[in-house]
Amino acid sequence: MGNQVEKLTHLSYKEVPTADPTGVDRDDGPRIGVSYIFSNDDEEAAESQPPPPQGPPEGGGSPPGDVDGPPPQPYDPRLHEVECSVFYRDECIYQKSFAPGSAALSTYTPENLLNKCKPGDLVEFVAQAQYPHWAVYVGNFQVVHLHRLEVSHSFLTDASQGRRGRVVNELYRYKPLSPAAVVRNALAHVGAKERELSWRNSESFAAWCRYGKREFKIGGELRIGKQPYRLQIQLAAQRSHTLEFQSLEDLIMEKRRNDQIGRAAVLQELAMHLHPAEPEEGDGDGDAARTKPPLERPPEPCWEEEEEDRVAVVH
Repeated sequence: MGNQVEKLTHLSYKEVPTADPTGVDRDDGPRIGVSYIFSNDDEEAAESQPPPPQGPPEGGGSPPGDVDGPPPQPYDPRLHEVECSVFYRDECIYQKSFAPGSAALSTYTPENLLNKCKPGDLVEFVAQAQYPHWAVYVGNFQVVHLHRLEVSHSFLTDASQGRRGRVVNELYRYKPLSPAAVVRNALAHVGAKERELSWRNSESFAAWCRYGKREFKIGGELRIGKQPYRLQIQLAAQRSHTLEFQSLEDLIMEKRRNDQIGRAAVLQELAMHLHPAEPEEGDGDGDAARTKPPLERPPEPCWEEEEEDRVAVVH
């Protein structure tokens, strides 16, 4: 029998030990020898909920409980998404950045997105407060994607479920397979479900189809020794915070949790972790701790639906 590794879960950043709790990344000092994740990817529960309405209810008038409220704002990645980079040791293998010249993160309606897709492209559908959903475009207006514990072959407009989308070939920096090989990988697994699956979420499946790397699969890496993966979350122009993981699989799950709860909630969690209390007057570090106003604690997520998915991984 192989080694059985049990994942540790945490409810917030304040429970996660880091090499330096001030958020300053240093190479010296001991590293924590455990991978930390907050929850399993509950993408299916999130997808079962339709996007919030974008207009007034039928019959006209204002939405319930909102008298002459502001009109709904269009989805803006800069407001809802977290800038981050992923490193394997010293190599950057993933980057989501809003800096000029970085990979485009603009989103499009499903109908307009079809005009930008080519066979073998990775497509990401996004909406506020939902896990991002990834798919592989295979041509003829269709995608292959992991949805509700089954690899499905669907029309792109159906897979979007009304969400906006974009082509995300440039986020991961691995060398891609040929478009024909990507499509072949995706189509070969159509119909696979539940215990036949080797991926925890739609992103891991789609990325495996394009890059063919076992690291995207469940148990694709041994979780022993020093954590080689780092998730660097951008807090401000010159400030970031880094979390460490023993596998790419675990890191992707945490990155997706950040996408689901949104940028504001992630920054609030980190602010409470890095500055848990206001220092006393006369404390030499008081000015540094008060560089930003205190933030409210974000609402606690509901863990009931995710509890049954917290299982040990057997290698």
